[in-house]
Formats: sequence, C-alpha cells, structure tokens
Amino acid sequence: MAGSNPFEDMVDSTGQPLSKMPDSILPSTNGVIFNAQGEVLLQQRADNGYWALPGGRVDIGESVEQGAIREVLEETGLHVTVKRLIGIYSDPKHYSILSYPWGLVVHYVTLLFECEYQSGQLAISDESTDIGYFPPDALPEKTLLSHHLRIKDALAGQELPFIK
Repeated sequence: MAGSNPFEDMVDSTGQPLSKMPDSILPSTNGVIFNAQGEVLLQQRADNGYWALPGGRVDIGESVEQGAIREVLEETGLHVTVKRLIGIYSDPKHYSILSYPWGLVVHYVTLLFECEYQSGQLAISDESTDIGYFPPDALPEKTLLSHHLRIKDALAGQELPFIK
C-alpha cells in the first residue's frame, strides 16, 4: 500500500533508496581524527566498499566515549582520547540509516567525537580493506554521505554539538 512506509522516499548512507523499513535502531559512535596536515582518517569498509570514519555500535556496559575509543582502536590500531562531542546524528534525512549487503537495515543514533591520537600505528582490521588520511576537500568518491556531513561539521569549529 502506497504511503505505508515512512521511509519509502529516503536513501541510506550510501545514497541508495531504502528497500524496507529499518530492522532496528542502535546507538553508535564515530571518531574523527585529523593528522598534523589537517587530513581526516578514513577506512574503506570491507562490507560495502565505502570509505567511512572509524566507528560502530556501542556495546552493552560501555559508555559512548568508551565505545568510540574502542572502535577507533579496533578499526585503525590507534589509541586515542576523546577531545569533544561534535554532534548527534539520528535524522534519517541526514543518512543515518545503513543498509548492509546481507539485507539488514539499521537506523543508527550516532555520536560523533573528535579524537586525538595518543599512540599506535595505522593497521587495517578485518572490518576494512584500506585505511588512510585524506584532505577533507578531496575525500574518496565512495565516501558515505553521512560521513561527508559529519566531517564538514567537525571542521565547522562550532562550540555546541550539532543535532541532526
């Protein structure tokens, strides 16, 4: 029945039309890390081939800050500290829904943190196929739409967090 799916005219974080309503809503984090040249760290996801900020689901029993630090370490090999909260992203119109290749569709409520490098060496994880720093104005073509928005917000230097 037309109009029964409020998500039918929306796209996911890759820009593809949603095939169905999300299966779940989950808390997640992303860490944005800039190097001394002002480049942003991205990883190429193994599941869909898109470039993205490191991050993922918050585990039961951990804070969002702990989740961000853990996810950055797992996905990049870097030990970081959280410097500031950049924003909270949940509006499906801002690409907060991710469709996985195996059919799962998740609506994420994501907290974006600016993280500061402490130690470690860049390393590809089992969740990625490549990793590297990129100038914010020259991101890889296949970068998640939601992460274009989040990187722009990180660079805005706004004192209060964005809510999108």
